[in-house]
Amino acid sequence: MGKIIAIANQKGGVGKTTTTVNLAASLGVLEKKVLLIDADPQANATSGLGIDVDSVESGTYQLLEHTLNAKETIVTTNSPNVDLIPSHIDLVAIEIELVDKDNREYMMKEAIKDLKESYDYILIDCAPSLGLLTLNALTAADSVMIPIQCEYYALEGLGKLLNTVKSVQRIHNADLDIEGMLLTMYDSRLRLSNQVVEEVKKHFADMVFDTIIQRNVKLSEAPSYGESIIKYDASSKGASNYLNLANEILSKNKEKV
Repeated sequence: MGKIIAIANQKGGVGKTTTTVNLAASLGVLEKKVLLIDADPQANATSGLGIDVDSVESGTYQLLEHTLNAKETIVTTNSPNVDLIPSHIDLVAIEIELVDKDNREYMMKEAIKDLKESYDYILIDCAPSLGLLTLNALTAADSVMIPIQCEYYALEGLGKLLNTVKSVQRIHNADLDIEGMLLTMYDSRLRLSNQVVEEVKKHFADMVFDTIIQRNVKLSEAPSYGESIIKYDASSKGASNYLNLANEILSKNKEKV
């Protein structure tokens, strides 16, 4: 039985998509079967895995509309053991279209419930908002991973996200856990980065992953080639960081690599 992890933070630019794509690729090379669901209308995870967004005819939009079953929306990617349910700009309309529907928060949960048998991990790349798309992801997920950028505004809005998680736990998904908080874009030369790390660890202790994602040029370059960091430059610091994160998740979930 697979585990569904939503990667969420309503702040943009904190490394959600970078984390989702590269964690999926890292788990894949560690021989885990992974499905990435792109639940962001910007579709960066889709293009980051080498899929031409303009060619997407079925994906998360159809999944949430229930016009296709989940298996009909899955495509293979250039990353070993990683499949994808792609996104498209059309997904922008889904929040308006679902708003009058019964059980609108459960559309994703219902659509992907049978996929847990086919994958070890299902990762959901959430949009930078706390709207209906993200709510669907959190309702469907077993846990949520929260990327936190090592910069000044890192903790701003985190309280709101945690309140949303508590609300989902109370109303929609009592079993939702926090997988962990992931510090991203860390630069050891900057005092501010070190202060943010100290502050987050002081407040959240065991909820913070030991792995820290360092600022890395190769991580920024890889998406423009439609590749994960593992495929683009397996010897880079970014690849090492995400492989460490994958191993930490496997260890936390008591799986053998």
